[in-house]
Amino acid sequence: MSDDLDTGAENTWCTGCGNFGILAAVKKAVKKLEENGLSKENLVISTGIGCHGKIFDYLNLSGIYSLHGREVASAEGIKLGNPKLKVVAFGGDGDCYGEGLAHLLFAAKRNMDITVIVHNNGAYALTTGQASPTSPKGFKGPATPKGSVERPIEPLTLLLSAGATFVARGYAGRVDHLSKLIVEGVKHPGFAHIDVLQPSVVFTDYYDEYNELVKKLEEPEETISKAMQLAIKTDVLPIGIFYREEAPVYHEELMGDMNPVKDRYKREKRIELIEDMLGVE
Repeated sequence: MSDDLDTGAENTWCTGCGNFGILAAVKKAVKKLEENGLSKENLVISTGIGCHGKIFDYLNLSGIYSLHGREVASAEGIKLGNPKLKVVAFGGDGDCYGEGLAHLLFAAKRNMDITVIVHNNGAYALTTGQASPTSPKGFKGPATPKGSVERPIEPLTLLLSAGATFVARGYAGRVDHLSKLIVEGVKHPGFAHIDVLQPSVVFTDYYDEYNELVKKLEEPEETISKAMQLAIKTDVLPIGIFYREEAPVYHEELMGDMNPVKDRYKREKRIELIEDMLGVE
């Protein structure tokens, strides 16, 4: 595991939290990607707000600690600004499937060449366990003491219908398997979404349930409809790549081979163009 990824920051996640498994998987994935030729300097991250966001403090990688639900929008901006970068956005189920859902769906629709990893624990854990978009009906928390009356969303079917070209589910309790999914997601040319089952030992301690129900997929489904049918299964919880296809990526469709970092006009030329546009003599 890459020791140079450690920051030395005090880790304040609860003991036993699934976030530790995700952090370990990311470190293993980065090491593998480096072995495959990806320079760590060309890997950039963004995070939203929530327990998941603390991963920014624990990874020695360049990036931005974004606003609540805006990690995907930040990742899109980074990718468009410098397409040679590999960009990974970390979100929470409340952060990404709640506040940031529109950004997420449009990034999938555009086939932005970014990877989104969602720490899905079924609660707003940082703010003491309120029900999130993926909390089961009947979930009891500070805002729903008698149980939530809302049905949970199924994120994988949402992403599949939005046009995501790589859709996967991982489990924080299967670190090696999750690290391989992350490697495949980052390597994928297009929008890659990885929903991670991440128990919160304080509010949603689903380890026993997940350990019994998770089942590794052998290979992706050939069609979106079959992948959707797989995603809604409850008798087992499939983990792995549900669907994958190659399609034109947004930044190439929009800009071709242009890279704004190296192909931008000099300052004098930009001023000249603005003056011409404004009619300045």
